[in-house]
Amino acid sequence: MNPPGAPRRYDYVGPEDIRRAVLPGPGGGRVIRGAADLDAYVSDEGEPYTYVVGLDGLLRLAPRRSEHVACADGGDVLGAGEISLRRGPDGWEVLEISNQSTGYCPDPDCWPAVAAALDRAGVGRPDRFTHALVFRRCEHCGERNVVREAVFVCVFCDADLPQVWNLGAATQRSASDRRGPTPGR
Repeated sequence: MNPPGAPRRYDYVGPEDIRRAVLPGPGGGRVIRGAADLDAYVSDEGEPYTYVVGLDGLLRLAPRRSEHVACADGGDVLGAGEISLRRGPDGWEVLEISNQSTGYCPDPDCWPAVAAALDRAGVGRPDRFTHALVFRRCEHCGERNVVREAVFVCVFCDADLPQVWNLGAATQRSASDRRGPTPGR
C-alpha cells in the first residue's frame, strides 16, 4: 500500500516466465537523465521505445520489442509504456506516449510520475498521455483486459469488469500466467 499522496507503485503482473528471463543486476533500460543521454541512445527519431519510470523517478528506455520488466531490471515502477521522441527546436520532445504495458498494466493516473520523469530529463511533453489505456483484471476468469470504448466487459468470458484499477500484487497471479501474455503487449 502506498502512503497517501505518494505515486502508486506498479508491480509486474505479466507471465512469470518473462519475469524469470530477466537477468540479475543492472542492464535493462538505459537511464535518461538529460539530453546527452538521449543524444547517445536514441538512434531513430520517431521510433517507439519501451519506457519505465523507476522507483527513483528516473526515465529508462529500451528498444520497443523489449519487455517492460527487463527495462525495469525486474523491479516495480511508477509508470510504463511506449514513447516516441524527436529533437525539436528547443531540444528533445515527446511525439507520442502511452501507458501501454501489459506487464505492469499501469492506470492512466500514473501520468504525474511519467511527466515528472520527463521534466527531470528535460524532455518537452504533452499535458497527458497521447494514447491512454485502461487495464482491468477480470475477477471471474483472472485475465488481464484492455478496456475499449469504456465497455467494462471481459473479452475472454463476458463478465463485468471492475470500474476501479485492480491489477496490484494481491491479484497478479491469475489464469493469464498459465495461458501466456495477453495480446497487445
